[in-house]
Amino acid sequence: MVLADVRIELKPGVADPEGQNTKKALELLGFQGIKGVRSIKLFEINLDMPKEEAKKACEEMCRKLLANPVIHNYRIDLK
Repeated sequence: MVLADVRIELKPGVADPEGQNTKKALELLGFQGIKGVRSIKLFEINLDMPKEEAKKACEEMCRKLLANPVIHNYRIDLK
């Protein structure tokens, strides 16, 4: 069994309205010194296959569904 953490984040320069709204809300709650907030998606995927196959499968999942290559970067960590 392989546990894959797939992290999807916006590429630099791509607008992140969720992150911007979260920053504003935190400031309204009185938190200070926040330079920026970025939203990130994390998928935890359990796979019943060897690590090499799991890495390839996760790459394909990102290409086909989880990430938009125009606006997202992704990272896959296997455990």
